[in-house]
Amino acid sequence: MENIVTDRLIIRKFEPSDWQDLHEYLSDEEVVKFEPYGIYSENQAIEEAIRRSNNESFRAVCLKKDGKLIGNLYLDKGEFDTLELGYVFNGKFQGQGYATEGAKALIDYAFKHLGARRIIAMCNPMNERSWKLLERLHMRREGLLLQNVYFKTNINDDPIWLDTYEYAILKAEWYKDIETD
Repeated sequence: MENIVTDRLIIRKFEPSDWQDLHEYLSDEEVVKFEPYGIYSENQAIEEAIRRSNNESFRAVCLKKDGKLIGNLYLDKGEFDTLELGYVFNGKFQGQGYATEGAKALIDYAFKHLGARRIIAMCNPMNERSWKLLERLHMRREGLLLQNVYFKTNINDDPIWLDTYEYAILKAEWYKDIETD
């Protein structure tokens, strides 16, 4: 996938040298609170930057003005021309429209260049910032999945089950919504 450039961002492939900026936000408990993993050590961030540099599903989101990595987008291919969107952003750069700008550009790219027919996204119902972002992207909440996933266990090693909102948008809806914005 080629680089995507917006007014304020460059969305590009990860590089192993991104590990420090990646560590900056993946070591923040508030940032990873709803993710399926805990905070990252420096060594884990180094390994993760290398892994992501070899994985086309992860895209680094960088400021256009200075190249700083401020977050990442995730777009993974599923069945039936459906792609799944995900995102994690540095807490210092949240609330400034970067996630909306980056996700909007990536969704548009996926519909235009990757053959996507439908894009879905999942989030924890308690993650209000996440589901509000999905709604700003004109994605439709299609359901509430009750106790469908767990990432952690309790002291007895029993799963701690979580609920999930599922959102989606079709290619035809995306272009209809863009015309009305």
